[in-house]
Amino acid sequence: MVATLVRILGVRSVDVAEDVVQDALLRALEVWKYRGVPENPSAWLFQAAKNRALDLLRRRRLHERVARKLSRELSAPLGDEGSREDLLRMMSACSHPDLPSEARVTVLLKFLCGFSVAEIAGAFLTSDAAIEKRLARAKGALKRRPEPAPLDAERLDSIHQALYLLFSEGYHGSHPERSVREELCAEALRLGELLAEHPSSSTPATFALLAMMCLHLARLPSRVDDAGSLILLEAQDRSRWSRPLIDQGYAFLNRSACGEELTAYHLEAGIAALHAKARSFGETDWAGILKLYTLLYRLRPTPVVALNRAIALGRAEGPEPALRELEAIRREGRLDGYPFLEAAAGDLHRLAGRAKEARTHLRRAVSLARNEPERLVLRARLSSLPADGR
Repeated sequence: MVATLVRILGVRSVDVAEDVVQDALLRALEVWKYRGVPENPSAWLFQAAKNRALDLLRRRRLHERVARKLSRELSAPLGDEGSREDLLRMMSACSHPDLPSEARVTVLLKFLCGFSVAEIAGAFLTSDAAIEKRLARAKGALKRRPEPAPLDAERLDSIHQALYLLFSEGYHGSHPERSVREELCAEALRLGELLAEHPSSSTPATFALLAMMCLHLARLPSRVDDAGSLILLEAQDRSRWSRPLIDQGYAFLNRSACGEELTAYHLEAGIAALHAKARSFGETDWAGILKLYTLLYRLRPTPVVALNRAIALGRAEGPEPALRELEAIRREGRLDGYPFLEAAAGDLHRLAGRAKEARTHLRRAVSLARNEPERLVLRARLSSLPADGR
């Protein structure tokens, strides 16, 4: 809805489009409570947004010819083809190369993916205030920029980053009540498939990103139990993994090999493929996963990648070198308050036979958990330690 209104009103009015859509959603909350959900909720919402947009146009007393043109376009039905083109146009507008890289991704997360300020701050490991300032500067810059241009490599890179963060927030995000949000994962996959269908964005990196999404999504049926608690990879029932999604992931991975560039998405998809290939946790090719994480860290030297590499190192070569890696990450301070840093330390001490140290780190992880599903799985890991480690 935001993307379609931006096409009609112009990218300079992106904040107006967002306000209009929010008003429509609030109106739905008020009306549907008493009248029930309509047969076509999307059409109802778009009609409400259109009416609100027309009200704003009349209040602004635009030139009559311009108002007629906009009214005509707002009166047109919203079709799938139009919405696809509108979304692609919105992606291009929000990823203008004159904006700083982080600002582009921030704007995409806000207007394309619907993230809150808090969710964006969590994705960038920064404060809400910093994101609010970044958004304000980016909105001002967008108002001074020309209308969207065709997608190019620089714009596409920012779009890939935004979809990656959207998927990550759905797969293992920071929501206070839900650790897994399937609707965000599905939306990231849908937007990625839009890119894959368009000639200017059907690149190897796009296919690699889609491969990674599919291979992770395949594990969702066994990742959460009936009570909503997370199930760790080693305890998952692999017979419940989605074979069609795994096959689709392999197909996208094959298509991603058509170019010469090796991206972080290729490496993450390769890691997910090795997990999908293993018939059991014990048969996982940890040495291969460690090699891929080492390459990934060279391309994307983030603390989360470093943490995942340390976990793979612990499985491939033993807990002691991995604990030294964790200590180096801890000294940097960029993952302070991140529960899975403590959980990884607890797991590595458990593998080394030091239940007391494992218990200390797991208790700290429980105290840092961001939602109840995380707390439940960490408490289960804590309770599984030998009693003599108290």
